[in-house]
Amino acid sequence: MANNDIGIDLGTKTVIVYIPGQGIVLNEPSVVAVDTKTNAVIAVGEEAFDMVGKTPEYIVAEFPLSQGVVSNDRLTKEMVKYFVKKASEKMNIKPRVAICIPSEITEVELMAVVETAASAGAREVYLIEEPIAAAIGSGIDVRQPNGHLIVDIGGGTTDIAIISLNGIVKSLSIKTAGNSFDEEIIKILKNKYNFLIGGPTAEKIKKNIGNVFKCEGDKSMEVKGKSMKTRLPAKVT
Repeated sequence: MANNDIGIDLGTKTVIVYIPGQGIVLNEPSVVAVDTKTNAVIAVGEEAFDMVGKTPEYIVAEFPLSQGVVSNDRLTKEMVKYFVKKASEKMNIKPRVAICIPSEITEVELMAVVETAASAGAREVYLIEEPIAAAIGSGIDVRQPNGHLIVDIGGGTTDIAIISLNGIVKSLSIKTAGNSFDEEIIKILKNKYNFLIGGPTAEKIKKNIGNVFKCEGDKSMEVKGKSMKTRLPAKVT
């Protein structure tokens, strides 16, 4: 990739944009704020995420990608267009854009992603399946005739694939992923502590003290939320 190339990981919860020589230049929530009265896009990414819970009822935050697929074509186009333009605003020529896509995306969704990037100003558009990108990012030489099992856990989907000779031999995409973990954390606090938290707080718990392995010693963190008994703001450890 050259300096006028852009790599985009189009995730259910997060969009990551990479430029060679600069590294990750954008890492923002894949969310769009919409005025439901006019159907106009008000904000995208971090700015839209910061609006959650602070705006009138007619302004809503929508995640246009659901469980690894495009659930809202118009808002996905607006979001990709915004990120491509934001990342390439200092480039002298139109960039080539490589976009990660789920392994089980449909042809219609493929064309929507390509058209979106092209309308955002991309000179050329390349699509790469997420398990292949994950393997390359992990340092695996995908060109070799060796089988590698890749498990790529995203926000909405987990892609499982066997990779060999630059391609996917067999793949499966399941709907249990990071969002599912967050939902389980919310349930635990609700059932065990009579305590209500939102998705962003659950994600912080998952990242800070969550572990799939047995931990040495106890890990804890203080969490802000609302007591179900008093209906007032509270904290719990």
